Amino acid sequence: MLPKIDVPVYSVELPSTKEKVTFRPFLVKEQKLFLMNTENTDPQETVKVIRQVLKNCVLSDIDVDELPVFDIEFLFMNLRARSVSEVVNLKYKCNNAIESADGESRKCDTINEIVINVLEITPTFFPEHTKKIQLTDSVGLMMKYPTFEMMKSMVGKSESEAIMSMIYKCIDYIYDKENMYYIKDVTEKELEEFIDNIQQKDLEKLRVFFDTMPKIKKDVDYTCKKCNYHETITLEGTQDFFG
Repeated sequence: MLPKIDVPVYSVELPSTKEKVTFRPFLVKEQKLFLMNTENTDPQETVKVIRQVLKNCVLSDIDVDELPVFDIEFLFMNLRARSVSEVVNLKYKCNNAIESADGESRKCDTINEIVINVLEITPTFFPEHTKKIQLTDSVGLMMKYPTFEMMKSMVGKSESEAIMSMIYKCIDYIYDKENMYYIKDVTEKELEEFIDNIQQKDLEKLRVFFDTMPKIKKDVDYTCKKCNYHETITLEGTQDFFG
């Protein structure tokens, strides 16, 4: 019988709950999943691969499918750092407009390399963010964060349809002075009627909830090696960091 190779175990705190999660680095069997997905341009297929790899590698008793998107992204970035390298080399095309000899303006377009330490990236939390949306003095909503599964169901929908669908899916419960009404216990028609009767200003509060959710993002300053143009770019989500 061939010897068994010991695999290191790491841990990280989930941004949403501060719960400690343990995981192992991904192995050749997980790397094969990434390789098979290399030529795939469908982001949904990439999401499937990330989910499967996380399910394979996370050792703690958590349901990956129930984690908020930003937890998934943060967990995957830590997994990738421990499995491959803490450093990611990104290539970025300079956007500086340069005036040529004939007086015409063109972009520099020089490819610059940007080095990012993945383990230094933490979720951005917005101080004004709240999951509690007060509609009247006595009635309000308690929200929950979208998961990858919820995001997957948005594909193919118009922007307005996607927004409304996400609102429905991300309401945890409705409350008044006496009771809490969990969405899992109400009918789709009851929920639709409730949402149809909220005011426009309250719909804006829901938009703010989504806009200010924690995000995996980092502002990176770089100077073009050719034209010395200085620019700050914002990287957000796993696609920007590992695109």
